Amino acid sequence: MGAKTSQFNVKKQLEKIAEQFPTFQILNEEGEVVNEAAMPNLSDEQLKELMRRMVYTRVLDQRCISLNRQGRLGFYAPTAGQEASQIGSQFALEKEDFILPAYRDIPQMIWHGLPLYQAFLFSRGHFHGNQIPEGVNLLPPQIIIGAQIIQAAGVALGIKKRGEKAVAITYTGDGGASQGDFYEGINFAGAFNVPAIFVVQNNRFAISTPVEKQSAAKTIAQKAVAAGIPGIQVDGMDPLAVYVAVREARERAINGEGPTLIETLTFRYGPHTMAGDDPTRYRSKELEDEWEKKDPIVRFRKFLEKKGLWSEEEETQVIEQAKEDIKQAIKKADETPKQKVTDLMDIMYENMPFNLKEQYEIYKEKESK
Repeated sequence: MGAKTSQFNVKKQLEKIAEQFPTFQILNEEGEVVNEAAMPNLSDEQLKELMRRMVYTRVLDQRCISLNRQGRLGFYAPTAGQEASQIGSQFALEKEDFILPAYRDIPQMIWHGLPLYQAFLFSRGHFHGNQIPEGVNLLPPQIIIGAQIIQAAGVALGIKKRGEKAVAITYTGDGGASQGDFYEGINFAGAFNVPAIFVVQNNRFAISTPVEKQSAAKTIAQKAVAAGIPGIQVDGMDPLAVYVAVREARERAINGEGPTLIETLTFRYGPHTMAGDDPTRYRSKELEDEWEKKDPIVRFRKFLEKKGLWSEEEETQVIEQAKEDIKQAIKKADETPKQKVTDLMDIMYENMPFNLKEQYEIYKEKESK
């Protein structure tokens, strides 16, 4: 009897925890406001700017896929479907905030100040792609899954020690939330009460592994409980809900109330990366159709059109501007001097180890011919 009661109580505990993390939403799939009290205080021009950035980012994604297939870009992780999560969150930040991105988070970097041509150079593996301009608070995209979580806790601690009114925000996917670095990072951040925001973009698949097989937890947001920090699950296809969640987390952080874990429920329409992944092998057509109906751009377009703030003509202008910007940026990337082995060695070491000095001279001689 005792064992059965214990099992029953544990089950009820788990159910109660999951119930504490309902999905926060402002706009439904038809672009209708379903949570008027949570509407952000954004001007009409700010709402339009948010839409412009989302449309621009969708075009950028389409062109990057095309450039990758042409062999003009290297590594690329598609972003279509995640615009509300990515752009809505970055839109809530200030210039002084620090972004620690994962490899799919190039859009946030661009809107935070990274020149577009440098984003293309990053994809090509050129070191200049990771040389962040002065005054742009970014770290290069992290390739190691979840490593940026610990780094964000450290950056946030530095912000706190300096007494700055800023936050460190970092992104990972649902797979990243299964890594040891994730737990260590949010635990450290909570213990030291640092101004950090941890965004887990739950697009349902860590490459090909469905989220249901990654964790027994009903939500990723509830993992905040163990670290003693607030957690929230957000409709990641709703740009306003994402904006509000991040903006409120930022306000809490700069007021000394510590970090927040935000889970955005989203979906990537394309493959995990362009390196041979085939999502049709692990995702059903029915699932893809279901999420396409939640498209963040379509949803936000409907919302703005009902308010008389958006038109087909305006969207076409954004599309054409994006295409032109991309054309000029790829041209500038093409014109950037090709990197040399000695360039990499020069910027890697202040005092080069003796065993590399000999190799350096060998490469220098080869490059001069």
